[in-house]
Amino acid sequence: MIHVIASIRVKAGKVSEFLEVFKSNIPDVKKEKGCIEYFPAVDVVTDLPPQRLDENLVTIIEKWESLEALGDHLEAPHMLAYRQRVGDIVEKVSLKVLTEA
Repeated sequence: MIHVIASIRVKAGKVSEFLEVFKSNIPDVKKEKGCIEYFPAVDVVTDLPPQRLDENLVTIIEKWESLEALGDHLEAPHMLAYRQRVGDIVEKVSLKVLTEA
């Protein structure tokens, strides 16, 4: 199983717009072969000292059956369309692709 943590920095004031587009793509992603889990998350205010809040960061939490399924996901037509739709409001994307230790 592959775990993915995608950090997406969105332009200030555009998080709601980004989430609307992102969430509209979730049903297509969940139909993909190998998709186990896929959802966006945003920071929650806590009293935990190591936490650094960032109102313009959306974290995508994903689980895939295999690296091959993740690769297919990244090339899926609906993902290419999604990236075009959010291209003007996304500033930076970083990925952590993980497996259980």
